[in-house]
Amino acid sequence: MEDRTPVPPPHPARDVTEHVGYRLKRTSSALRNAMDKALREHGLTVPQYSCLELLDQRPGLSNADLARGTFVTRQSANVVLRGLEGSGLVTRPVSAEHGRTLPVHLTPAGRERLHSARRAVYAVEERMISGVPAGRLATLLTDLDAMADALGD
Repeated sequence: MEDRTPVPPPHPARDVTEHVGYRLKRTSSALRNAMDKALREHGLTVPQYSCLELLDQRPGLSNADLARGTFVTRQSANVVLRGLEGSGLVTRPVSAEHGRTLPVHLTPAGRERLHSARRAVYAVEERMISGVPAGRLATLLTDLDAMADALGD
């Protein structure tokens, strides 16, 4: 027989829309939709843009590093990288000099595409954070990091 005892919520909430997880998912979905729309004009997807950003900051990352940094599986990162390679935006050696790691680098075309797309993405973020009072932004970022850490990420 199933236990039908009500489960108390983790904090006072009238319904599911007042739960933190729901609000985070709603915000994440809105951000993803806005970024998809902005990046479409630059011929990029969100994972492709994320890879380009990481490679601009840290040239030579491996497929595994890019997967971790863009929150996708290694297989998905490999698909993204193949698309970026096919578009001439990144390069990878055919074989590894040491071990099995193939370092990835931006091409000049990749750097140019990234810089034009970055304006669009930053405009989306500006629009998103315009709803947060300036004095609370640093606290919000700290709280979001604390939540991720509490979940072991």
